[in-house]
Amino acid sequence: MAKTHPHIDDRIRAFIEKQKMFFVASAPSGDGGHVNLSPKGYDSFRILGPNEVAYLDLGGSGIETLAHVRQNGRITFMFCAFEGAPNILRLYGQAEAVSFDEEGFAEKLALFPDFPKARTIFTAKIDRIQDSCGWGVPFYEFTGERDQLVRVNAHRSDKDWSARRYESNAVSIDGIPGLVKPDTAAE
Repeated sequence: MAKTHPHIDDRIRAFIEKQKMFFVASAPSGDGGHVNLSPKGYDSFRILGPNEVAYLDLGGSGIETLAHVRQNGRITFMFCAFEGAPNILRLYGQAEAVSFDEEGFAEKLALFPDFPKARTIFTAKIDRIQDSCGWGVPFYEFTGERDQLVRVNAHRSDKDWSARRYESNAVSIDGIPGLVKPDTAAE
């Protein structure tokens, strides 16, 4: 049976910090649209306080999480034990996002390792923390991070990288605005 917790305590912190992968879930407002679930890796998750977390989004082919968070703020993080004692931990909350071209990004970026390019930083106030047995989660052995995302982005100029982000991440699969170029945001 699931158990809820009032805040991220030392045991929960240790569990989170041990995981090599986590998942981020979001959904658009209303009855329609697609629920999104994205796996995340690298050293891209931070605990900022007992009920506040952040994660560094290095980019990808979609822009669902940013579009959903800017629309309604809802976000869920999930961590699974793939080794050791079984456990599934979910952090439910309300998030805000700051993208690479927005004020405050550099300050938040200092919380994370120096990745060549990063698209967005999400911070979330966590209002529900829940863990459950995880008995159905299989064992997996971590053999390393994939380097393609970092390697490919390291070879792009900042101008080319940002142009590609604006072009491919303008709207979500449901047509919700995603990454909006600052000079077109007011239009």
